[in-house]
Amino acid sequence: MKAVYFLVAILALTSSIASAYDPSPLQDFCVALNDTKNAVFVNGKLCKDPKVVKAEDFFRHVEPGNTSNPLGSDMTQVFVDQLPGLNTLGISLARIDFAPKGLNPPHTHPRGTEILIVVEGTLYVGFVTSNQDGNRLFTKVLNKGDVFVFPIGLIHFQLNVGYDNAVAIAALSSQNPGTITIANALFKANPSISPEVLTKAFQVDKTIIDYLQKQLWSLHNSFSIHIYIRNDVTTKIYFLTGYI
Repeated sequence: MKAVYFLVAILALTSSIASAYDPSPLQDFCVALNDTKNAVFVNGKLCKDPKVVKAEDFFRHVEPGNTSNPLGSDMTQVFVDQLPGLNTLGISLARIDFAPKGLNPPHTHPRGTEILIVVEGTLYVGFVTSNQDGNRLFTKVLNKGDVFVFPIGLIHFQLNVGYDNAVAIAALSSQNPGTITIANALFKANPSISPEVLTKAFQVDKTIIDYLQKQLWSLHNSFSIHIYIRNDVTTKIYFLTGYI
C-alpha cells in the first residue's frame, strides 16, 4: 500500500509541472475528418520543392490603396496568400492608406498581434480590452515614426485625424492572422443574425437593425449610415461602423 501511495504522489508531482500547448490555428475552424482521402493540410500550406524556389517567391510590390470609399481607407494585405514565401514563418504585414479623416473601422485579428508604424500623417488609434478587464479603452495619437501595439484578438481601430493623407504599415505575428470587421460580422453575417438578437444586444428598435442589415457592407470597408436617434445609441452605432 505504501508503494501505491508513493506512486500516486510521484504522478501528482509530475502532472503539476507538465504542460501542453495547442498550435495556434491558421484558419477559422478545423473539423476532424477520419477519412484521410478527403483531408486537407491545416495550419499552413503544402510546401513547394526547395529546388524550384525562386527569389520571386519571397517578393511582392505593394501599391497605394484606393481610399475612394465611404470610410476613406484601404488595407492592402501581404499575408501568405499574397506572398507564398511567408508560409510557416509566422509573420505578415499590411499597408493601410487613409484619406483625410479616413477610418480603419473597429476590427480584430483572431490569430495575430499587430504592431503598427505611421509612415505619413497623424492617426488616432486604440484598442479595447476583454470583458474580464472591464472593456478598458487604450488610445494614443500617433505621428510619423510612432509605433503602437494591438494585442492579439482585441478590437482596435485607426482614424486619420489630420487634414492630409496618411499611411501606416502593420506587421502581424501570423502568416494568416485573419480579420473580423465588427460591423460586417454583425450586420452582414451569412445567414443573417436574428434581428431579435441584435435589437436586444444594442437596445434599439428593430427598424434600425433592419436598416443596417440591408446595407451593402463590403469585406473591408463598412457602409456609411445616417440615422438620428438617441445620443447613447448613436455612439454605439458609430463605434461599429465609423459613420452616423
